Amino acid sequence: MKYRRFGRLDWQVSALGFGAMRLPVTGNDRSKIDEPEALRMIHYAFDHGVNYIDTAWPYHNGNSESLVGRALKNGYRQKVKLATKLPARRVETADDFDRFLNTQLSRLQTDHIDFYLLHGLTRASWSKVRDLDVFARAERAINDGRIGCLGFSFHDGYEVFKEIIDGYDRWTLCQIQYNYMDTDYQAGTKGLRYAAEKGLAVVVMEPIRGGQLSSHPPEAVVKLWQSAPERRSPAEWALQWVWNHPEVSTVLSGMSAMEHVVENVAAADRSGPHVLARDELARIDRVKGEYRKGSLIPCTNCRYCLPCPNNVDIPGILQLYNDALIFSDLSRARHLYPIRIQEDERAGQCTQCRQCEALCPQGIAISEWLEKARELVE
Repeated sequence: MKYRRFGRLDWQVSALGFGAMRLPVTGNDRSKIDEPEALRMIHYAFDHGVNYIDTAWPYHNGNSESLVGRALKNGYRQKVKLATKLPARRVETADDFDRFLNTQLSRLQTDHIDFYLLHGLTRASWSKVRDLDVFARAERAINDGRIGCLGFSFHDGYEVFKEIIDGYDRWTLCQIQYNYMDTDYQAGTKGLRYAAEKGLAVVVMEPIRGGQLSSHPPEAVVKLWQSAPERRSPAEWALQWVWNHPEVSTVLSGMSAMEHVVENVAAADRSGPHVLARDELARIDRVKGEYRKGSLIPCTNCRYCLPCPNNVDIPGILQLYNDALIFSDLSRARHLYPIRIQEDERAGQCTQCRQCEALCPQGIAISEWLEKARELVE
C-alpha cells in the first residue's frame, strides 16, 4: 500500500480509502447488508494497509455505520481512521448536531470519530448550518474528544465550494467528486487545487463514477483500453488518473464485491503522483471524448442561463440527463436527482419563459430538454 500526505496533519493516509456506501447486500434491499461478506472485504482491506474508512448516517438506510462499528472491533479501531458525516440537510436546530453525533457514536461503538464531515453541502445547506452556528457545537465536540477533525463533503458549484472553504478557518478536510469525466463539474480541478493550496486534505469520492467508467463501456472505449501498451482494467485507469494528482490525499472506492477490494488494493500499490505518462493521459482524454459523443445536449456548464427566475438548476439537471444517455444508466440518474437537485430547483418549476434560451451561447432549446428530463427522472 502507498501512503500520502493528509493536508496539514502529521499523518499519512493510505492511497485507497474504503467507502462504505455500496457494501454487498442480500437480495435487492439496500438496507440488508451481507454482513459476513462485508466484514471479510473490509478486513482484507485493513490487513493490506487501508487505514481510512468512510461512512455516513444514511448509507444502507442507516445500517452502514453499525456494520462499520462491528468491523472496527478486535484491534482495528486503533489502526484505522474513521470518517462519518452529519446529515446537514436534516439539521433544523443547533441541538440536532449533538443528537446526530451521539447516535452515530453509539452506532459505531466508539467514543470518538476521527473525521466528522458536514454531509453533501450545497449553497442552501451551507447557509443553514452556518446560520445555526453548528460550528460552535462542532468545536465543543472537538474539545471534549468526540470529534478529532472537522470537514465537509460537497455537491454544488466551484464558487460555493470556495465560499465554504473561506467561510470557516478550522476545516481539516473536504470530500469532492472527481474523476476524468468530471474535471469541470462541481468543485472540479479548480476546487481540488484551491483546497490543497489552503492546506486541506482532499478526499475524492466517485473516482469511477459509481461504476459507470468500468461497466459496459462503448466499443470505441474498449478498443482504446485494449490497445494501450500498459494493460489495466477500466476501473484501474480511472483510479490511476485520480491518484496521478498530487493534491489528492486519498481515493474512496465504494466496493461491493471482494474482487473489487483485491483489485483496488493492488492498484493502490502501483499508484502515485505523476505516475501516468503523457501518452497515457492523452489516451484517457480520447476515452473521455468517446464517452462525450453519447451526449445529446451540448451544455458546457458555463452557467450563463442562471439565475433562473423560477430557481431551476438548469446545468445540474441537463448534466444528469446527459449522463443517463452517455452511460445508459437511467437508474443512477433517478437515484441522484432528488439528492443533487433541491425540490424547489427541479425541472417541474420551469414555466417555459425561455429567458435562459436567449442567454445560452450554445443555442440549446433548454425548456424542451428540461421537459424531457422531467419525464425521464421525475
